Amino acid sequence: MSNYAAPVKDMLFVMNELAGLDKVCALPGCEDVTPDLVESILDEAGKFASGVLAPLNKTGDEVGARWHDRQVTMPPGFKEAYAQYAEAGWNGFDCNRHFGGQGLPRLLSAAVREMWKSSNMAFSLCPLLTNGAIEALELSGSDVQKQMYLPNMISGKWTGTMNLTEPQAGSDLAAVRTRAEPRGDGTYRIFGQKIFITYGEHDMAENIVHLVLARLPDAPEGVKGISLFVVPKFLVNADGSLGERNDAYCVSIEHKLGIHASPTCVMAFGDQGGAIGTLVGRANEGLKYMFVMMNAARYAVGVEGLALAERAYQKALAYARERVQGRAIEGSPAPVAIVHHPDVRRMLMTMRSQTEAMRALAYAVAAAHDAAGRHPDPDERQRNQAFVDLMIPVVKGWLTETGNEIAYLGVQVHGGMGFIEETGAAQHMRDARITTIYEGTTGIQANDLIGRKLAREGGATLKAVIVMMRQTQAALAGESQWSRIAEALGAGIDALEKAATYIVAQYGADVRTVAVGAVPFLKLMGIVAGGWMMARSALAAGRHMASGSTDSFYPAKMASAEFFATNILPQAAGLARVVVGGGASALAIPEADL
Repeated sequence: MSNYAAPVKDMLFVMNELAGLDKVCALPGCEDVTPDLVESILDEAGKFASGVLAPLNKTGDEVGARWHDRQVTMPPGFKEAYAQYAEAGWNGFDCNRHFGGQGLPRLLSAAVREMWKSSNMAFSLCPLLTNGAIEALELSGSDVQKQMYLPNMISGKWTGTMNLTEPQAGSDLAAVRTRAEPRGDGTYRIFGQKIFITYGEHDMAENIVHLVLARLPDAPEGVKGISLFVVPKFLVNADGSLGERNDAYCVSIEHKLGIHASPTCVMAFGDQGGAIGTLVGRANEGLKYMFVMMNAARYAVGVEGLALAERAYQKALAYARERVQGRAIEGSPAPVAIVHHPDVRRMLMTMRSQTEAMRALAYAVAAAHDAAGRHPDPDERQRNQAFVDLMIPVVKGWLTETGNEIAYLGVQVHGGMGFIEETGAAQHMRDARITTIYEGTTGIQANDLIGRKLAREGGATLKAVIVMMRQTQAALAGESQWSRIAEALGAGIDALEKAATYIVAQYGADVRTVAVGAVPFLKLMGIVAGGWMMARSALAAGRHMASGSTDSFYPAKMASAEFFATNILPQAAGLARVVVGGGASALAIPEADL
């Protein structure tokens, strides 16, 4: 089995050449972030990922989290690894300095968290939920809640969860039934059941801070009547010490296709008289606050798609280089390693080029998020936030769908051995499968994209992005080495513009027909945005080569960009035809005849 090696060189290339690390470092609060510091952090994170987390990945998959008597025991090594993780300060390195974080930019944290997810996705889910809870409390919690919970959550001493889903209320949160009854002292008793709660119970931290959606007695129906509550596993005393056990218990964990070491819990609140919680923000505005966590989680899950694609590619490449099978198609009499065979090369380049495109897009969005939160010019903050909002469903949807395809190809490169668990290729495919589902399925992301992010504003933000795409295309024009990239990118942009124009024009008149093409449009937008990033990477690599660099990294980047342009971008035209003309036929058959 191949070991995980963090792709630090490609990460730094993307951060410097495509995501604008220099501009991020110039933002208020980031002045101390130097290129040397960034490289040092990535190197140290890579060592932790490969040396501590990756060796536990297979153990976690085989042993899994174990439930017993309303408690969860993590697989061997996980508790110790988490202690090292927290002790090293990794949990709060991009969190608010006021509460003990290091305040480092999101661009840097995106790269570091990619490493955690590549090396051990099941482990990485615990800090993912904790960081989402931290962000929700920081933006919406009271001063008392912030002081009580944030320092220990940021340090990693306590972890956090997000409790939305109920047996009757999956993606439809209007159906939430968990109730909150006022006690008259500013606290509430919480009663209800939540399902699919990641790390709702475990033995790695001394306390777990649950953020729970529930309804007050006088709440209006639907999503307008949902409030958000903090419900800790152990109550917290006024002096910060832990008090009595709260009435919030894990009554079972799910048996899943993948991520076996991540406990997916059924949580019961109030079976013994009521779990004690406090209200976050204002009553009946809980869904708004929870979306803070959800948006952070959606971006993070998109990075999971990237991370598992990287891990699957590394494993497939290592296997292809060492597996000798068959003779060369051009007639060589001696057996060759399968990396020599044309179709294996095609699969490996499909994996590599899309993984690089995914990384570039994810990091560009992370950098825009930094600018949206820190830039001194309010117009720049607004422009960057609009870009982030537009791209979050694309990052979540396209990266996870593509990550699944790449993990599938990883098994295919292994041939029959890929179907054997011992090689590890199958685990990546199993672990990746959930990423297109949780935090909102691909269909939900696509509907968000065409409705809230495109039709509602008449496509204004996407039009601005298309202008930037065409500027990249123009920079490629006139150079023979980039002619195929320029041609393919231009055709892709035309397809995206055509499909977007159709959606904006027809959404109000026939939303059902337009919605049939939502997922194809999301894929179309991901492919074209990825092609845009790969074209920019080709330009950057070309500059290095023109300045005299002999590093083989840059010709390889050029090759990846051209492969993406000639093998992936041509899908854009077909997807645009599906978006514009495929809706009516998809709805033509009566439901009873499906």
